[in-house]
Amino acid sequence: MKAALVGADHALLHEARRPTGRDDGPNAVVDNVLAFAAELWETGVERFGARPAAVGLAVPGIVDETEGRAVYSANLGWRDVPLRESLAKRLNAPAASIAVGHDVRAGGLAEGRIGAGAGVDRFLFVALGTGIAGAIGIDGRVEPGAHGGAGEIGHVTVRPDGPACGCGRYGCLELFASAAAVGRAWAEAGGGPGATAADAAAAVEAGDPRAVTVWREAVDALAEGLVTALTLLDPRVLIIGGGLAEAGGTLFAPLREAVRDRVTFQHLPTIVPAALGDAAGCLGAGLLAWDLLSAEVSSR
Repeated sequence: MKAALVGADHALLHEARRPTGRDDGPNAVVDNVLAFAAELWETGVERFGARPAAVGLAVPGIVDETEGRAVYSANLGWRDVPLRESLAKRLNAPAASIAVGHDVRAGGLAEGRIGAGAGVDRFLFVALGTGIAGAIGIDGRVEPGAHGGAGEIGHVTVRPDGPACGCGRYGCLELFASAAAVGRAWAEAGGGPGATAADAAAAVEAGDPRAVTVWREAVDALAEGLVTALTLLDPRVLIIGGGLAEAGGTLFAPLREAVRDRVTFQHLPTIVPAALGDAAGCLGAGLLAWDLLSAEVSSR
């Protein structure tokens, strides 16, 4: 978990991290989120002499932003968790001052407004982390979808005969091209127990043929998923973030080529790395909170 106190000028005034504790089960993660938020709230009071004006909370999975509920998360085991209501009780704060959003859509919101997509009318932000998800950017906002599920590109099938995914389907993109998947594949191919995507990238740069094979298979799967997305969405810019994007040119050079080789009638978007790093989610959650305040002012 990453958290921050965010100023009106988007400055990160205070940052902190905590483990999710997901090995202890989904309820423990909820408790840890609430406790972390309360700790951050108190830090704001102590450091700045005032309660935070609003709260933005960004979580993975399917999110009902209107109701403030975490509807479903394959990775955390959540189903229908009333996060806004629970957090309001924990902080003794009005529910109307708490925004609940999707973690990758929040990161995409930040990248679209103040990061790599600033000034772009249509973009797709894709985060390659533990899983894979996307954010569809349109004129400075991010589209959540009718039911909070827009952008779940990680669950597009790219290998129909592939293994089962936690979502219940088979051959999903995130099983092959997430940072976690690349780490697992490299560990099995010779990287050893505990190998990560960063280790795989380093081995590719060193010319290890086993790592090159693992990397090529991940890039090919990623390109398949991205071409499906750009066929549907026609973004002007494709922003790639998350842990795998930290490989820089080792990822972007073959990925641009693989996408280019697969497009036919589609317009090829500009493919760029995310600009905000792992601060994007915190900044995006902060933007969700500040947007609540802006909406409140404009409605008066």
